[in-house]
Amino acid sequence: MNSEKTERKRQDELQAVTRMIEIYCRGKHSHTGSLCKDCQELMNYAHSRIQNCPFMKTKTFCSNCKVHCYSPDMRIKIKEVMKFSGPRIMLYHPIMCIKHVLTSLSAKFKKYGGL
Repeated sequence: MNSEKTERKRQDELQAVTRMIEIYCRGKHSHTGSLCKDCQELMNYAHSRIQNCPFMKTKTFCSNCKVHCYSPDMRIKIKEVMKFSGPRIMLYHPIMCIKHVLTSLSAKFKKYGGL
């Protein structure tokens, strides 16, 4: 994968995590327009991890990575966000959701050698 594709992948992942944290904060903390302090902290943390990920070229998503670089407390928080926002993302960002599903299926297909 060339550096342009890797950077595009990084930007897509940043956008996805941002949208999911926004959905979570709006739904759980009733914040609109801006994030609450805790969600902003989580988003900054997630962005720093994605920006500095040495595996971006080869991995699909953080959840599938063999190296979990999140601290235990932040990992619990991001899992909670994903659990809440995952089912709702289709309503707010359907194209992003479909792209995520297709990428996941493609990775599984490649991993297990097809049919």
